[in-house]
Amino acid sequence: QLQVVESGGGLVQPGGSLRLSCAASRFTLDYYAIGWFRQAPGQEREGVSCINPSGDSTNYADSVKGRFTISRDNAKNTVYLQMNSLSPMDTDVYYCASALGATATLNPYDYTFWGQGTQVTVSS
Repeated sequence: QLQVVESGGGLVQPGGSLRLSCAASRFTLDYYAIGWFRQAPGQEREGVSCINPSGDSTNYADSVKGRFTISRDNAKNTVYLQMNSLSPMDTDVYYCASALGATATLNPYDYTFWGQGTQVTVSS
């Protein structure tokens, strides 16, 4: 089964940083747009950032612009989300997902393969 796997979550103090990774299992990410999403219990899944297959087009939610950076290393079959200046409002489960094709969007319904999520907790 095609799968993406997130890693890098954890507990960090306000103002701190984390880097999340999204790695593919059993398929190459070269032809897939990748999105990062987050979801709190009882809330809808929110698009955080996305990147197209070649890595030259990215998009961010307004709430994370200037703090988060998405990038990809197709040679390592991995997409990263660098998160800086974290605040308690960023506490959520973070998911990555893949979508075959050139267009990267922040709409979760455009994505096919989802990971299990990684918990990010920002607290002092």
